Amino acid sequence: MLFRSIPPRKNSRKLPEIFSYNELKRLFASTSNLKHRLMLMTAYAGGLRVSEVIHLRVRDIDSERMTIRIKNGKGGKDRYTILSQRLLDELRCYWKKYRLEDFLFPSAFRDGVLARETPNKAFKEAKKKAGITKKVTFHSLRHTFATNLLESGVDIRTIQILLGHSSITSTTIYLHVARKDINAVKSPLDLIDMSNVDRLKRSKS
Repeated sequence: MLFRSIPPRKNSRKLPEIFSYNELKRLFASTSNLKHRLMLMTAYAGGLRVSEVIHLRVRDIDSERMTIRIKNGKGGKDRYTILSQRLLDELRCYWKKYRLEDFLFPSAFRDGVLARETPNKAFKEAKKKAGITKKVTFHSLRHTFATNLLESGVDIRTIQILLGHSSITSTTIYLHVARKDINAVKSPLDLIDMSNVDRLKRSKS
């Protein structure tokens, strides 16, 4: 039959947009609300999804083991991710100010789970103030976390565990985004001796 000779259409895969370090600095600096800034920093520092950030509890921050415990992540799985020393210092100041007992980023109205619209809205406002024009979202902080780890030499299997991916196939997308190997490749244009071309251009001008 005719349809059997038609090859199946491949699913298109779009690579995620990644923040530069300068953009991250501007993003965090443009957020005056302490709780909002720490939500953004936590998402980036540990590679958390927005749903994981709003469900974090104070007891999930383990300063002795320098880990963050993620309970009931995607697929209902628990995992641990890394705790940044800089983030820990900021969280300690935050805790001393508000003396939180349960949720790390509680709702102001019901002292329970924060609505996921809150961190998303905080992100959009910070992005606008920071003058970032890339098509990035709150989830892009997680993408940037994974990409930066890969660029710093962390192996792909470890990144898979930190992100909580069931399959390493989901993690390998960052191999196409990381600049570590790309930067080691020289464009063939840079291998051409352009001195004669430059002299010719000057003589014609």
